Amino acid sequence: MSMFRLALTAALLALSLGCSDSSNDSPSAPSPSPSPSPTPGQPVSIVRGSSTLTTNAYAPNPIAVATGSTVTWTNNDTTAHTSTATDGSWNSGTMAPGASFSRAFPAPGTFPYHCTLHPGMVGTVVVQ
Repeated sequence: MSMFRLALTAALLALSLGCSDSSNDSPSAPSPSPSPSPTPGQPVSIVRGSSTLTTNAYAPNPIAVATGSTVTWTNNDTTAHTSTATDGSWNSGTMAPGASFSRAFPAPGTFPYHCTLHPGMVGTVVVQ
């Protein structure tokens, strides 16, 4: 273990011991976890009947992935759709029923997207 890591570990241990409150023996409430939780690359389904849906057209939505993950959209509907970034950074082109499109997300951020053929269909990729 490097000297820096050893010093950092010792400092964190001292800080946690110094901050304990012996007058309160009840455990603190757990912090809520972020929603949605990141996954290492999860598929997104364009669901049946999605042209009449909004935030439920892409499932899951939102989707959270780890930085560097690849998201794959698959058109499980009976009509053509797209996955198109609101900022124009990606566009799947028209995906026929059964077609798929993949995109890597190398940097953290929140990326809203939609279907250019059915603008009410909206989704979000959260990269953590």
